[in-house]
Amino acid sequence: MDTVVKSMLEEDEDEKKGLVIFGRDVSKIPCFRESFLYGVASGVGCGLASFIKTSKPMLSQHVGMGTFAITTLLYWSYCRVQWSRQRFDAQLMQEALKDKIRYEGTAVEKELEERGVLKSA
Repeated sequence: MDTVVKSMLEEDEDEKKGLVIFGRDVSKIPCFRESFLYGVASGVGCGLASFIKTSKPMLSQHVGMGTFAITTLLYWSYCRVQWSRQRFDAQLMQEALKDKIRYEGTAVEKELEERGVLKSA
């Protein structure tokens, strides 16, 4: 299920509280969990690989932290762009369905179908 649809369905659930940072529940932020999971996994993996290859702990820490930061920021950006597109598409679909229901069985519907704006089912 799309993340946009999930967020729309879960808006009414206030019973569970997640981690609150600066007064904001981070479990409600789209893409937060996935970004940090991918960032931590890639940071640990690259840090360990760097340590195995070089046996230098400080260099490995820097490589791991840098990989974590870069991966988290890149995945966050990608995920938010995709989330925004899905949300925009969902809003367009919602408006189209409202128009379809509003004009169903009227002369306006026939006029819109002739112009190709509405498609009959």
